[in-house]
Amino acid sequence: AASATSTRAPAMQTAVQVPAREGASTPPAPVAPSAPSNGNAFNPELSLIVSGGWRALQRDPANWRLNGFASGNGGGPGPRGFTLAETELGIAANIDPLFYGAANISLHPDDTVSVEEAFVQTTALGAGVKLKVGRFFSGLGYQNEQHAHVWDFVDAPLPYLAFLGGQRNEDGLQLRWLLPADLYTELGAELGRGATFPGSEVNRNGAGAWTLFGHVGGDVGISHSWRAGVSLLQARPDARVSEAIDAAGALVSDAFSGSSRLWVVDGVWKWAPNGNATRTNFKLQGEYFNRRERGTLIYDIAASARAGAYGSAQSGAYVQGVWQWMPGWRTGLRVERLDVGSVDYGANAGVLGGTGFNPSRLAWMIDWNPSEFSRVRLQLASDHARDPAVGGRRDTQLMLQYQMSLGAHGAHSF
Repeated sequence: AASATSTRAPAMQTAVQVPAREGASTPPAPVAPSAPSNGNAFNPELSLIVSGGWRALQRDPANWRLNGFASGNGGGPGPRGFTLAETELGIAANIDPLFYGAANISLHPDDTVSVEEAFVQTTALGAGVKLKVGRFFSGLGYQNEQHAHVWDFVDAPLPYLAFLGGQRNEDGLQLRWLLPADLYTELGAELGRGATFPGSEVNRNGAGAWTLFGHVGGDVGISHSWRAGVSLLQARPDARVSEAIDAAGALVSDAFSGSSRLWVVDGVWKWAPNGNATRTNFKLQGEYFNRRERGTLIYDIAASARAGAYGSAQSGAYVQGVWQWMPGWRTGLRVERLDVGSVDYGANAGVLGGTGFNPSRLAWMIDWNPSEFSRVRLQLASDHARDPAVGGRRDTQLMLQYQMSLGAHGAHSF
């Protein structure tokens, strides 16, 4: 056994010893090459995601809305013609042996700037535990944590638009625990300000929302892998504003205060022959959402401002499959549907009575990925999200998208 004081040189510094001939003088010990200096050792990783494209829409995008759903006014197909989409600037680095930090700044087409994420995360708590502090995408469900440039389609599914306002980030704390088990098992909890949909900005000292989530996963043979999870989000919105079309066909703004509880069940299954996804692979992904809200709704806050009790039980789901049939080329199909469920407007039922319409959408895409840093995508969708009872009609949407990644960018999660 080696002594306690002995050390082993790194593999890059080993040298081959040539035996000396008998009687010859002992050759000098080989000099190990010095490690190359790294001038960027203390600089953070920088990345820039540039995206944009072109849209041809059959219907006016200004008239797109999910009638009957308090959706935070998120989503829609976007403007017609050529557009610059969100540009994402990422900065990340290890701070010291204990902490890692990252920030993602979004530059929007209207020349505004927002902070998607800005957090510090522990790296040395041990026992599979990590603590994240700051602003981060919630661990709710499957797709919510992914940045938009990772999505397999141009836009978010309808349930994300209806129940999360598109995508939900949180200001607060996130604790994750990866259990020491043969089966991949992760538990997580979040406590935050709750200012983003389905919550709202409120003037309180305590937390406005909390989230619990758990995921399990594993491999089946060498060609298949899977992950499944359940999440629960509880928010306390106060005067959360959303748009609605009233019984007279007018667009009004309502304000909801009360309790919002959202359950999400998610699953993903991946196949790659012998575990090698470089040539061909397939991914099946889906999520189911169920939301219940109880509280008070103020109808037409700009004029009538009439308050009444409010309660709703609504759901939605999507399923999508993406197949890479040869290196660089993928195609996919996504099916989406919302169930308006039951909505009780209380004293405002006469002016906000629902029509019972269930929005749906079908989207197909094909994309070309010359490398891991570039993507060009074509998407065709049949959008039946507008309520025909208030003048909505089916919309055929053709979208062309490009995404380019510049600089260092970390690997994405499963």
